[in-house]
Formats: sequence, C-alpha cells, structure tokens
Amino acid sequence: MRKFLLFLSVIVAGLVFIARLFYLQVYTSSTHNLYEDNAIRKVYDYPKRGFVYDRNGELLVANQPSYDVMVIPREVEPLDTIEFCALLKIDKEKFIKTYNKCYRYSPRLPSVFVSHLSKEDYAVLQEKMRKYEGFYIQKRSLRNYETSIGANVLGDIGEVNNAIINKDPYYRMGDLIGKQGVEASYENTLRGVKGIKFIQKDRFNRNIGPYKEGKFDTIPEQGKDITITIDATLQAYGELLMQNKRGGIIAIEPSSGEILTMVSAPSYNPNILVGRERSRNFTKLYNDTIAKPLFDRSLKAQYPPGSPFKVLNALIGLQEEVVTTQDRFSCRMGYYLGSRRLTGCHHHKSPLSMTDGIAQSCNAYFANVYRRIIEKYDKPYDGMNAWSNHVKSFGLGNYLGYDLKIGNKGRIPDGAFYDKWYGKNRWAATYNISNAIGQGEVEATPIQLANMVAAISNRGFFYTPHIIKHIEGETINENYTTPKQTTIDNRYFEPIVQGMFDVYNKGTASMLRVKDIDICGKTGTAENFAKIDGVKTQLTDHSIFVAFAPKDNPKIALAVFVENGYWGSRFAGKIASLIIEKYIKGHISRTDLEEWILRHSLEDEYAKPQSGQPFKINGETTIQAVDEAEYIRLKKQLKKISKVKVNG
Repeated sequence: MRKFLLFLSVIVAGLVFIARLFYLQVYTSSTHNLYEDNAIRKVYDYPKRGFVYDRNGELLVANQPSYDVMVIPREVEPLDTIEFCALLKIDKEKFIKTYNKCYRYSPRLPSVFVSHLSKEDYAVLQEKMRKYEGFYIQKRSLRNYETSIGANVLGDIGEVNNAIINKDPYYRMGDLIGKQGVEASYENTLRGVKGIKFIQKDRFNRNIGPYKEGKFDTIPEQGKDITITIDATLQAYGELLMQNKRGGIIAIEPSSGEILTMVSAPSYNPNILVGRERSRNFTKLYNDTIAKPLFDRSLKAQYPPGSPFKVLNALIGLQEEVVTTQDRFSCRMGYYLGSRRLTGCHHHKSPLSMTDGIAQSCNAYFANVYRRIIEKYDKPYDGMNAWSNHVKSFGLGNYLGYDLKIGNKGRIPDGAFYDKWYGKNRWAATYNISNAIGQGEVEATPIQLANMVAAISNRGFFYTPHIIKHIEGETINENYTTPKQTTIDNRYFEPIVQGMFDVYNKGTASMLRVKDIDICGKTGTAENFAKIDGVKTQLTDHSIFVAFAPKDNPKIALAVFVENGYWGSRFAGKIASLIIEKYIKGHISRTDLEEWILRHSLEDEYAKPQSGQPFKINGETTIQAVDEAEYIRLKKQLKKISKVKVNG
C-alpha cells in the first residue's frame, strides 16, 4: 500500500510539473501576458488624431508633433539631478514629486515624467538621454487648432486621470483624451488605436532587440477624420457679435437638425489649452467664477424662456380646442383676476386675435389661453399634465439626445410638481399663470429653444440637433436622421407662423427687418434675479430672441440669449437678424445693426453685482459704449471674417 501511494504521489507531482511547464511555455507567451513580463519593455506608438473640418471643408483642428519624457521608475539609476532638471526646465522639488507619483502608479510601467517638450528642448535633450537610465523620449501628437474660435465646440485634449484608467484599460498614465466638445464626444473615433513594440531585455536590463522578431508588435491606426456641422465663418461672426456680452447663440438647420453655430460668451482661444501651458491656462479659466468662460451657456445655461414660449401656448390652445385663431381677448395693461393684476403688459391695441397677440406679445392674451388649457380638465392636475406633455414634445424639459456630452434638461412643471409645492388639489391655473408668458417655473436652455423654433418652422416635427455631419468610412447615427413628431397637428402651425412673421412686419421686431428675407421671429424679455449678500435682487432683464428664415422652406432657426440685455429687440433681436442675413446672403446689408452691436458693451451691467452699484430695472436709457480702441479692434476682426457660402 505504501509503495502504491509513493508511486501515485510521484505521478501526481509529475503531472502538476508538466501542467505548470505547459502553462509557462504556452499561455505566458501570448500577447496578453507580454504586458506582465518584466523582461520585456513595452514601447507605445501613438497614432495621429483625426482631423476636424467644418461643414464647408475648412480645416479646424490638425496635429503638431510633441515629445514626452517617459520614466520607468525601477530602472532609474543615480544621476546628476541638477543637470537633468536644467535640461527639463524644472526644479528638484518638481523632479522628486513627479518621480514619486510615477512610482506610486507603477514602478515597472512607463509614465509621463515631463510632457510636451518643444522641438528645441527635444533636440538638446535627445543627445544626452543615454546618460539617464530609466528615462526615454516618446513622440506623440498634440492638437493644432487652425482657428481661434469655437472653443466650446471643438473642446480640447488632456491627460487621463486614475478614474478614466480604471474605467477603460485602453488608457495608461500620461495618455491624452478628449476633455470637452467634439474632442470628447468623438474621442473613440478621433483617437485611433495605439501601436506597440515589445523589446527583449537581458539580465542587465539592456535592450537586445525586438521580442520574437516583432511577431507580436502592432502598428498604430490613425484616427478618423470627421466633418462637423458648424459653419466656421458663421461661428466666428456670432462670437464677434457676442464680445463684451454674456449669453449663447444656437442656430440649427431645420431640415436636418444640424447645428450651424453654437456660441457661448465669453469664450477663449482653444490654442491656450495646448502644450505645457495647458494646466496653468485651464486653472485660470476655471477660477474665473464671474465670467465663467468654461461654462457653455448655449447648452447648459437655464433661463426663463420669456415671450418666445407664448407661441407654444398658442399651439397647445389650438390643439386642445380651447381657443380659435379668431377669439379675441382684451388687455388692460395686464391680466387681472378680479381687481388684482396677476401680470402686467405693455401698451398696444386691444382686443387682439391670436396672430396680433403674437405680433404684439400680449401677456393678457396668453394668460387667457393658458388658463383655458388648464381649466379644460376637471382637475388642474390633469390639465397641467396635458399641457406639460405638449410642451415636452418640442424637446423642452428633457435632454434632447444630441451628440455633445454636456447639457441641462431645463424645467417644465407638471401636476405632480405643483401638488408637491402647494399640496394635492390646493392650487389652480391662476397660481402659476406666469407659465403663460415663459416666466414662473419654466426654464429652458438656448439649444432647446432653437430646437423648438426649428419644430415650428417645420410645422410640427424636428430632427435631433447634432454636431456631426460626416465620419470617414461611417454612416451617421439614425437617431439624427429620423424625424420626431410633436403632439400638435400640422394644420395648427400656419397661423402661428403668420403671427411670428408679423412680429417682423408690424410687431415688436419691425425695426429689425432684413430686405429680401422673410423672417419669422419672437422677441422675449425675461426677468433676472440673483442672490446678493443673501438677498434676492432683481437685475436687468435678459434679452431673448428666436427666429427662423425664410418663412417657407426655412434654412436656419436660431435662439439668442443675451444676459442683462434689456428687452428682446435691443440686443438679441439685432444679433438674430444679423446672423440670419450673414448665413443666407453671405453679406450684411443692415450695417446699422452691426455697428450698434459692435459699439455697445454690457460689461458695466455685469460689474454691478460686484461693485454694489444700484440697479435700474427697465429704466436704463443708455448703454455703455466700447472705447474707440476696442471698436477698432472689433472692426479689424470683422474684416478677417470671410464671406460664408450663400445658402439662399
């Protein structure tokens, strides 16, 4: 029995030994395990990122060479740190801090020690790298922005952090990734695929050549080029008009949902976030909590939509059959409940029909329509839900599903919202009558309002707004080519379109008409409150304007928000007319509007909360004019903007 057990033990030990040898010799020679082999050095070959073009083929983003000093901490040998730091243009404290960080990440894997060397620094350092064991230079590409505009559109690239590395094994310490804009949205398309070379080392840790003659090496795959929907010239023009102002502009092609321009003001030159100065410049932008240049107002800023929201209430009233286009309502400088005025209004003729109500932007008219919508149902809860569902079908109150990584959903209240606020069955339409005129609890982002206008221009449908036009060798996601229907029947749109057309011809924007272009628009003025020293304070109203053109077969729909810009036609309306004319005609005939916008600034308005100056609400008769030097600078910038393609 003992002999049998001894024999069995020898057999089992032999089988285990053979299995282990098989594992070591077969499985550990696979490509996957090469990454864990300390006797093999891994050298990554980074591909060039794909180029980015505008809709007309203008190159916006290319590449430039960059050189990183890499370190494998466990291979570092004693060195002259003073000389090495001088070559790298860093101090000894930075050297120690960076080395320790790289060692904590991994003592045996390469990490970026100093990134983005210039060509001159690289040339000097390359000759002496042999003196510094454990360090080597790796070439990669940095972005080269061929433009100074569209920072919020194009975005930037920066180093990955530990959270990204843990989430996606493709990335390693020191790798670059799209951080914002299309660089982030289309990272997987633009980045390409890294190549890798496996280098065999001897027992003295010296390179002795490719592992297995390069059998497992891979070559990099260059990133794919993309064409975005932005019109670069229109973007530049929009950013010029918004200088010395804060707000956002979104313009959409209604027939496709393609975003033509996406302006957020104030902005910055995307080139300042490239290279070794990126970190310092980003910190400076991030710490500007007053102007917030990194905050994309076109996608994230939530504003009361103001009077442009009235056209939705008109459409809902028609769909719910609680009002006709011929119904007239009186206006006594506001809407009254008994003797109490719930909302004021400016002077105009009365009573008004629907088209005149839109053209004259009558608050009393739309308060009556809104109340009829809610009170059609037995319970205000059900009326609010019906109203809310109609509004949301235009893309308000939810994320639109566009292909950019940031945004806010806005706010469109429903019955549950007011039940929570006031208590179940303890409220009525008069409690939230401000919703009739785009105030109260309603909030929207510029892109949502632009999409709403696009849906109206299409008479009841829209395409999901998107920034991508073409990807090399791929087709566009069908989500962007499939129309979305609103809850409003097609037959109800024509009188609303006529009302918006009358805004330009005999209404609140009659001074903004552009020859030979039939523009449909809606002015808006939104109340603006802020907490200052803990006190809710009313600031100067926001200026809002939405429009589309031409009236039939529209080519552009847009929304313009100018913070603290007084009433709708004063700033936003002028900018909207100029953007439309620039896109459709390719030149500007309303140079009077252009001169006025360039010559006037709102920086004084934005300084008031910080300076403690008193506020004047709607009573301002003058606006700060830019000084002559600034005006000359803006005019020079205007001359550099070439004509856009004529789309009319």
